[in-house]
Amino acid sequence: MKKKVAVIGGGAAGLMAAFAAAKNGNDVTVFEKNTRPARKVMITGKGRCNVTNNCDKDAFLLNTPHGARFMHSAFSAFSSKDTMDFFEGLGVPLKTERGNRVFPVSDKAVDIVDALVSAVNKYDVKLVNSVVTQLFAENGHIRSVTLENGQTHYFDSVIIATGGMSYPVTGSTGDGYKFAQSLGHTVTSLRASLVPIMTKENFCSKLCGLSLKNVKLSLYLEGKKKPVYSELGEMTFTDFGITGPLVLSASAYIDKEPELYVIKIDLKPALDNDTLDKRILRDFAAGANKDFINSLDELLPKRLISVVINNTGIDPRKKVNSLTREERAKLVKEIKELTLSVLRLRPVEEAVVTSGGVKLKEIDPATMQSKIVEGLYFAGEVIDVDCFTGGFNLQAAFSTGFLAGISV
Repeated sequence: MKKKVAVIGGGAAGLMAAFAAAKNGNDVTVFEKNTRPARKVMITGKGRCNVTNNCDKDAFLLNTPHGARFMHSAFSAFSSKDTMDFFEGLGVPLKTERGNRVFPVSDKAVDIVDALVSAVNKYDVKLVNSVVTQLFAENGHIRSVTLENGQTHYFDSVIIATGGMSYPVTGSTGDGYKFAQSLGHTVTSLRASLVPIMTKENFCSKLCGLSLKNVKLSLYLEGKKKPVYSELGEMTFTDFGITGPLVLSASAYIDKEPELYVIKIDLKPALDNDTLDKRILRDFAAGANKDFINSLDELLPKRLISVVINNTGIDPRKKVNSLTREERAKLVKEIKELTLSVLRLRPVEEAVVTSGGVKLKEIDPATMQSKIVEGLYFAGEVIDVDCFTGGFNLQAAFSTGFLAGISV
């Protein structure tokens, strides 16, 4: 029987849910508060749109720190390969880059958005530019959607795909959490994930804009010898601290008070301490009468040299031929363990995703349907699932959206 289905939110999850539900023969309406749908998709991957990660289920789940077990069914229903086939079938050629990140060949996020919109248009999905103010359930079943103009529309099923609280300018302002709570659902504590990190050290502002490639970032909980996160990659200094792929991923592991964490950056991860010391000795020998401050140009980015030397406490004007073994050891340690103290995370509004959301125990992972209200479904960032950077969060949105759509 043809059902009337409402999708609240016209982002990645919402449009995929609408496509899947409409393709199965249902009468689908998407309510989107913005004049253009999928605004957050437009800014992902710096406007290039990292649409998914070219990986299998095991790799996807390893990159889902919160909600991996819950995501088994959704990813099985619509995998990374399915996402790639979906967009290429809509005429958007894709390419796989470093880290298995997948982008449109055009490097234009708008091509992904246009493809999603054309997919739902093909199945006569109605896109309504309006703000939903209330959902109503009766006798344990979803009944209606009320809009800001006071109109009430009746539906057999409703899919909440409103996103989280990150990037509110794109429309993610936490509406879905309020709807879920009004219908009896629990919303877990919300915090920023995949977000820049503010640090206590003031030298970061001096290095603002400096990007480091092929460095190793390790995040430690105070007093612990084993890092909670450690990875090779890229990062960038800012006026408040640090950002970049490594930093965003590390932020997902900060689940206690931020000030309890310390970050150590290995500027030369390919060299162990002894090899690095020998390298330094060779550089010093090539310019034995140089001042210390002028001796590291071949080893470190120019802007970073004064910071590293200052942290060692060694006189920058000391001649390198008079540096002691102990002083070289201090330099090696500083290069291998440039240390930053976490002050706090940037606000959730600046996060790539929101960590937390509608409690997973209250949602059927096989269908995305609420266990509390029949006919109510959830998809995307509104649920308590979040992933690392690399296309995994968009994949989670597509997977949960598709599963919700076919389940109605």
